[in-house]
Amino acid sequence: MNTFKKYANYYDYLYQDKNYHEETDYIDGLIRKYHLDTKSIIDFGCGTGTYDMLLGEKGYDVIGIDVSREMLKIADHRLKRSKLSNILYEYGDIRIFRSEKKYDTVLSLFHVLSYQTTDKDLMSAFKTIKFHLKKNGLFIFDFWFGPAVLTCKPEVKVKRFENDKLKLIRIAEPIIHVTENIVDVNYTLFIQDKTTGRIETLTETHNMRYLFETELKEMLKRSNLKFIHSEEFGTGKQPGLDTWGVCFIGTHL
Repeated sequence: MNTFKKYANYYDYLYQDKNYHEETDYIDGLIRKYHLDTKSIIDFGCGTGTYDMLLGEKGYDVIGIDVSREMLKIADHRLKRSKLSNILYEYGDIRIFRSEKKYDTVLSLFHVLSYQTTDKDLMSAFKTIKFHLKKNGLFIFDFWFGPAVLTCKPEVKVKRFENDKLKLIRIAEPIIHVTENIVDVNYTLFIQDKTTGRIETLTETHNMRYLFETELKEMLKRSNLKFIHSEEFGTGKQPGLDTWGVCFIGTHL
C-alpha cells in the first residue's frame, strides 16, 4: 500500500472539519450497546491517532496500528504532547499483523477495509481481526457501500485549507472500475508555504474497493466471525442508496 507518504504531513489539516468527537461518541455508544465490558481496544488503520486519543480520554486502553510510518510519527508526536498514558502506537499491516495479546474490541475506521482491494487481502484482514479478538469480543468497521457508490457515483472534489503559514488545495479525481468494484482516487495536492511563497505539488492514488453486504457476510462466515448488525455510520439509520459509509458490527464466534 503505497499511500500516505508526504501526504501524511497535511492529513490533519485536510480533515480538520471532520467531527472526530461526534464520531468517537458514536463508536463509544456502539461499544456500550454491544460489549459493555470493553476495556482494551486495538485499532487497525489508526492514522494520526485522533480516534484513539479520544477513546483514551473515555478510559479505554488503546493500541493503534498503521501501515504508514509517516502517520505513526505524527500520532506519536501528538501523544507525547498529551497527558494520556493508556495509548500505544505500533507499525503494522492489517493483513499480516500479529501480537500475543487479545482485545475486547477491534476497530478499523475511516474505510480502512475498503483499502483492501482483493478478496485475499480482505480475508487476511478478517483473519487478523479474529486473531486479536477475545472470545465474544466485538469488532466494528466501516466501508464504502457498493449500492450507494454505483447510484451516487464519485465526482471530482476540491478541498481547501489555509492558515497563517500554509495554503492547501487538494483535488480528488476518481476513476471507477465497475467490473472490479474499485475506485482509483487520484489526489493532487498543491502546498503553498506562505512565508517563502514556495509551492509544492504532491500526487497520490488511493485504490478503494466498494463493498456489498452479501460478500462481506460470506467472508465473515468463512473467517468464523459472526455478523450482528449494519447501519449508516454515524447515524444508526438503515443503509440506503445514498449511504456511502456503512458500519458493520460483529463478534468472535
